Amino acid sequence: MSGHSKWANIKRTKGKNDAARGKIFTKLVKDISIAVKIGGADPDSNSKLRDAIWAAKSNNLPSDNITRTIKKASGELGSANYEEVIYEGYGPGGAAVIVYTLTDNKNRTAGDIRHTFDKYGGALGMANCVSYLFKRKGIIVIEDTDKINEDDLMMDSLEAGAEDVTNEDGLYEIVTEPADINTVKQYLEGKGYTFISSDVEMIPAAYMPLDEGKMESFKKLLNTFEESDDVQEVYHNVELTEEEDEE
Repeated sequence: MSGHSKWANIKRTKGKNDAARGKIFTKLVKDISIAVKIGGADPDSNSKLRDAIWAAKSNNLPSDNITRTIKKASGELGSANYEEVIYEGYGPGGAAVIVYTLTDNKNRTAGDIRHTFDKYGGALGMANCVSYLFKRKGIIVIEDTDKINEDDLMMDSLEAGAEDVTNEDGLYEIVTEPADINTVKQYLEGKGYTFISSDVEMIPAAYMPLDEGKMESFKKLLNTFEESDDVQEVYHNVELTEEEDEE
């Protein structure tokens, strides 16, 4: 299976094992923290936080964890000014990589991102050097259960304004234009559907394979980015197997 982002890969293995669930919880907590740092702790006036809370509840993240995360993020704000910075570059074998970060120190983050690319055989590039290889799309993920009729979901999704619906490994993926994702989500929610996730993501136009040696370096590159406190999302165009998705 191909994967366009680490988060997308985790979502596609949702429920297969406890490790995947733990990674999902970690990502949800981080999303809530980021939303608070950007727009404050009031979900009524912070739509990004409202969506993050919705996603957390949809994935059964305990309410105490949500409340504690919001309080912690609020207390850490202080006088720091957080800014979203996007980096583009090339991984091993020329793979296209886009890294979304949130930072209060652009010099530190830029240095870390550059070092990670260099360490694993890649290179930090100029703005827009690889983004033309991707398209922004809304992605809504629903788990395939006995309660869902595929034809009904397809009809409901298209009626709501979705572009496409696919089913792979027990998960439905509904694709929308970025501006339509909330409309489609609300329509389907009114129809009684429950979601695993709802995000605007960067989807590559095509995927590229890597040989075994370069793939090992590429996975280390992704893991290092994932472990960074500054990194929000990583998108790429490398073709990954299902086993590699789960690592």
